[in-house]
Amino acid sequence: MMKTKKNILLLLAVLGLMAFGDPHKRVGSAEGLGNYHQRVTDFSPFAPGEKLDFKLHYGFINAGVASLEVNEADQSVDGKEVLQFLGNGKSGGTFDWFFKVRDEYQSFVDAETTNPLVFKRRVNEGGYHISRDYTFLQEEKLIEDGRNKDKVAVPENIQDILSAFYYARTLDFDKIKVGQVIELYSYMDYEVWPLKVRFKGTEKVKVDAGEFDCLRFVPVVQEGRVFSDEEDLNVYITNDKNRIPVLVKADVLVGSIKMELTNWKGLAHPLSKV
Repeated sequence: MMKTKKNILLLLAVLGLMAFGDPHKRVGSAEGLGNYHQRVTDFSPFAPGEKLDFKLHYGFINAGVASLEVNEADQSVDGKEVLQFLGNGKSGGTFDWFFKVRDEYQSFVDAETTNPLVFKRRVNEGGYHISRDYTFLQEEKLIEDGRNKDKVAVPENIQDILSAFYYARTLDFDKIKVGQVIELYSYMDYEVWPLKVRFKGTEKVKVDAGEFDCLRFVPVVQEGRVFSDEEDLNVYITNDKNRIPVLVKADVLVGSIKMELTNWKGLAHPLSKV
């Protein structure tokens, strides 16, 4: 279980959707954003060819690198145009000596709705391996997860852990108010996880790659789990039509993590760089 938690921590830090609530908990509607399950922007915040690169520090250790890509899929699914989201993470430097990480996540989504159709997860962490393949039957609100003989019932517009990041980028933040909550559901490790983040306002953020105008979010978490309170994780997203993560800072029970954007290409819109 501890290795699984480390894996989730690494990936979700990249995605900026870290939220470790009770996976069995069923929560109500998001506060203040209405029907957040529908795409309400009049533009697409990403396009095939986008690639984002990040570096990760665990305390003073150079822990590794990660990347996120948007690609055109080479085939359709049930006649739907499909995009491939690809996430890779690997440890580096001193961290690689005692806890080697080689992770790959793939999500094939409906290009129109950004809802996942197929999800593939391949994890190798310190000799601990995970292989997951899910098929999403969105119209039926069911998932074939390869473990259960019966299909699993899930909420409407269920996401996988990678597609959730891109889906959240399609939401309309223009009228969001400080303190409001965005809530999504994700299917992870054979369970439904509520992912909830709270908007905290706008800030300028400086990293090695430059200074950016950003929106700041924190997770709505169950205290005493991975974080002691909401302010232990801060996620900074560009305040523009791209909505890409610039910086993630986390204080967790076993140390601190910082992940920052290093390179980008193929963005769909101009970047809010100061």
